[in-house]
Amino acid sequence: MLQPATPPNSTSPALGSVAQRLVSLDAFRGTTMALMVLVNNSGDWSHTYAPLSHSTWNGWTITDVVFPSFLWIVGVAITLSLGGRLARGVAKSRLMLQVLRRAAILYAFGVVGYLLPNFDFGTMRLLGVLQRIAICYLIASAIYLYAPRIRMQILWIVSLLVGYWLIMTLIPVPGYGAGRLDVDGNLAHYVDRIVLGHHNYAFTKTWDPEGIVSTLPSIATALFGILAGHLLRLSHDLDWKTTRLFFAGNALIALGLICDIWLPINKALWTSSFSLFMAGLDFVLLAGFVYLIDDLGYKRLVRPFVIFGMNAITIYMLSELLAIALGAIQWHAAAGSISLGSWLFDHCFAPLASPYNASLLWALAFVALMYLAAYAMYRLKWFIRV
Repeated sequence: MLQPATPPNSTSPALGSVAQRLVSLDAFRGTTMALMVLVNNSGDWSHTYAPLSHSTWNGWTITDVVFPSFLWIVGVAITLSLGGRLARGVAKSRLMLQVLRRAAILYAFGVVGYLLPNFDFGTMRLLGVLQRIAICYLIASAIYLYAPRIRMQILWIVSLLVGYWLIMTLIPVPGYGAGRLDVDGNLAHYVDRIVLGHHNYAFTKTWDPEGIVSTLPSIATALFGILAGHLLRLSHDLDWKTTRLFFAGNALIALGLICDIWLPINKALWTSSFSLFMAGLDFVLLAGFVYLIDDLGYKRLVRPFVIFGMNAITIYMLSELLAIALGAIQWHAAAGSISLGSWLFDHCFAPLASPYNASLLWALAFVALMYLAAYAMYRLKWFIRV
């Protein structure tokens, strides 16, 4: 279950001393979470600015950066947390049991979140955002604990990305053949249709953007975060670390763009090029955060995002539960019954601006409300962890 914990100075509980000195890590996590809340809560989905929606298929928008960034940060936290505890002599078997428990709780929260509000077990979504985080956290942690050498972890990354590439291009899909990467003909969606059936994402129905086969390269995304965590744990100064993060990130971005020629950058399929490209962006972004916040000292400017980052998973869950409640509660108006969320948007936000800007205002109000929740938890010293 979720438990309150006393936090270190700047990061989630149980992170090592290196993480305690890096306010930038919580700021990056909090910025990612704030953006996730923003893009997940448009007031009117038919009037949403293009960057605040996922790419239609190939390519990417800023919205497509959010989830891989959060998974990447999970990888960073694995290194800082488990690495510090290993250094203090905690047994690997004990750490693995704790990882397994946390992953199970995260997965269960994810399933329950998609069961609400109707608890229709026949169509409940088995995979999703929290479920993918749980799976990647579990497997990446196991790799970190039992394949501790960096070169072994790099080998795992290469194997996952190349293996997924080969699976997607060489294994034929009945009725379509091999190598199809369109919505209907690709192997990942075929497996989701066959295995998950009615338990896919409600809006896509026959496939899941967090599906079975595409989980393989998402594990690699978390492992890239683990590599960044190794770099942060080194005893070198911040300038040295920032430089290495920056150049490693640019190398991964370039590699992702090169691979895009043969296997397009695609978030829905979490292609190998997507994993490389997004990991590269995260290396570069964290380098910028470390330089500006921990090196130059611009900490006051990012304090709201640090507060967001201290309870990131909790805020995500609160935002999802609030969105579900606003959609489920019915408001009885003269024209008939509509959801409370629709009524609030139509009467409080739609009259203020154009449809696109009203939709954006709703999303910003959602972020502000979640910040108030995060700030209240911060003031009460409630730092929730699994």
